Amino acid sequence: MRQTVFTPSGDRVGAVGFGAMGMSWVYDRHGLTERQKHEVLHLAVDLGMNFVDTAVLYGGGANEELVGAALGARRDEVFLCSKTGLRAASLEPPRTERCGRPEEVRRSAEDSLRRLRTDVVDLYYLHRVDPGVPLEETWGAMGELVRAGKVRHVGLSEVSTEQADRAHAIHPVAAIQSEYSLWTRNPDGSGPTSDGDPSGDVISWCAGRGAVFVPFSPLGRGYLAGTLAGRTFSAADFRSRNPRFTPEAMAANEDTVLGPLREVARRHGVSPAAVAIAWTTVRGEHVLPIPGTTDPVHLREDAAAAELRLADEDLELLDGVVATGDRY
Repeated sequence: MRQTVFTPSGDRVGAVGFGAMGMSWVYDRHGLTERQKHEVLHLAVDLGMNFVDTAVLYGGGANEELVGAALGARRDEVFLCSKTGLRAASLEPPRTERCGRPEEVRRSAEDSLRRLRTDVVDLYYLHRVDPGVPLEETWGAMGELVRAGKVRHVGLSEVSTEQADRAHAIHPVAAIQSEYSLWTRNPDGSGPTSDGDPSGDVISWCAGRGAVFVPFSPLGRGYLAGTLAGRTFSAADFRSRNPRFTPEAMAANEDTVLGPLREVARRHGVSPAAVAIAWTTVRGEHVLPIPGTTDPVHLREDAAAAELRLADEDLELLDGVVATGDRY
């Protein structure tokens, strides 16, 4: 796979990373065994998708344990990323709560190291800003983790440029992770964050400060891969309650969203998933998407996005995509 540079450290990583969340949290997993999960994680690293992302939240720690068990013996091959500040208040149905107190950050980091079977995490994000705790206090504790050698770099998730500025003044922000895809474009300055605050152009903010921008859900929670036609979701699956995954919205987006993706995919002889992922990287070399899947075939399609170069005519068609249904 084509490699890119994690700018703050100079580490070379795959230009497309891997998001492990779906193996343990909010999506239907259809009886996937632990062995199968391990095999997918190993294949991701074998394909060069060695920027591996997990979080304390996913499965109440289960996803960190999975990643640690599967990849612990290959630790030197993996740029390991996790997150704190958001935890599971309930697993079924999935429900979250924010926890940004400094003592929670410190305790959570120790738990992450234990579950991930490592002495240090390469990138540790504040998963969400806790409105009940001053950002400066939470971020100060994140910076302490770097100074203590527990983590190498710290990042933010789903924040505005104003929040990023406040954090960066205390300790360097190495990366910002936000949802970004053809049908969710908030981080490029075209919409609000999930909290209703204007995000500003977070992608450009990162470029201007030598930080990496990490799009999660670059495949629109699976829809942009074009493989969900006729699919129904269990009550345990987040998408069963998402406005974009109602039968009416999925049918409406078939032509307006999937149509252009499939046309560009045909031009290049790749999957719609590869096109959707490649589109997120057009904003710069500092953009490092983290698609996730439990299917080895889909994983190889996702990895192919690293080599895909979209032409101006492709971008003109894709940039005009407008989705039916709200993000949440």
